[in-house]
Amino acid sequence: MNGAAPTDPLPVQLAGLARIELRDPLVISDLHLAAGAPATLERFLRFCAEEAAAHAELLILGDLFEYWIGDDTLDDEADAVSRRVAAALRALSERGVRVYVMHGNRDLLLGSGFLRATGAQLLADPAVVLIGGRQVLLAHGDAWCTQDREYMRFRASVRQEATQRQFLAGPRAARLAFMGAARASSEAGKRAKATEIMDVTPSVVDQALRASGLRLLIHGHTHRPAVHRFDLDGAPAERWVLPDWDFDMQPVRGGAIGVKDGELVSVPLAA
Repeated sequence: MNGAAPTDPLPVQLAGLARIELRDPLVISDLHLAAGAPATLERFLRFCAEEAAAHAELLILGDLFEYWIGDDTLDDEADAVSRRVAAALRALSERGVRVYVMHGNRDLLLGSGFLRATGAQLLADPAVVLIGGRQVLLAHGDAWCTQDREYMRFRASVRQEATQRQFLAGPRAARLAFMGAARASSEAGKRAKATEIMDVTPSVVDQALRASGLRLLIHGHTHRPAVHRFDLDGAPAERWVLPDWDFDMQPVRGGAIGVKDGELVSVPLAA
């Protein structure tokens, strides 16, 4: 990080990439990398060295990490996860693979220090890309979970610039403690909510597609991998949902979306 402060600058000020053209991408999301999931971390490092290295672009649509308390994490000798992940992404960038990262709800504080360390570029949420001659809307997906009103209030708060500045200005120990408490509260809240509430709201997704003028969407966040094909205003539309990763439990979970002959395809990943 070359001594960059965790507040240099706020991530929200960086998002500006849109309508980029992709040649041969792999798209992933929701890896939730952490020291407590060593097999998932090792699978991601191997994924960078093998699968992703064979493609022109790697797009990570949020929640690469289980949490991110600021880019000064990369200066912490005790945090091997962030440094190993950054090194793997830097190696990809240096071999010519373009790496793009979008904020998730768990790692929305990824900032300029992380981008410098990895060679990655930040994607706006949502963003529009061109794949095989087709325009595709990309998003993390949490902004469309509007039935979960408690989460939407929390999301609006933590994405305020003042809130982020205050959090990042605090000592590392306090930030870690806050994140631990927030994660515990989130997990407890999930158990009390109907699963439908935590999924995207179809009508809101329709609105997003209409607003973009597109009929093809890729997102993550919900951990419900599927391909939804439906009619939108008389035209066929598709919503591709990325899988989350977990190679520490059985059965393992993980995968990507790629392109074959100009069409989107699911790319399963073995342990």
